[in-house]
Amino acid sequence: MNILKSLFGGGGRNEDRGIYFYVQPKMCQQILRIRVDPLNDLSRADDGKTYWCRKLASAARCPFQAELTFYFDKNKRYTGSEVENGELVSEAAWLAQEGMKQ
Repeated sequence: MNILKSLFGGGGRNEDRGIYFYVQPKMCQQILRIRVDPLNDLSRADDGKTYWCRKLASAARCPFQAELTFYFDKNKRYTGSEVENGELVSEAAWLAQEGMKQ
């Protein structure tokens, strides 16, 4: 039974390996939380050494969809990003919107 659990993920650790980013689409008051999973969401770049990930984010009743491109090094560590039709904001801004304490 332990073999099946290890193969199919049952009984494993529940740690979140995601990297979170916060974006506010153009002409929108709402801040969205975007999750990138370094083990599943990244694509190898043309150079064969680095990685990248593209995400689209849209909020209800907002005219623009933000397009985010994230860049990672060979060890899948975040190195930078580009955002079209929006801007990255701080986690603190998102927490304030959600009414949460830091």
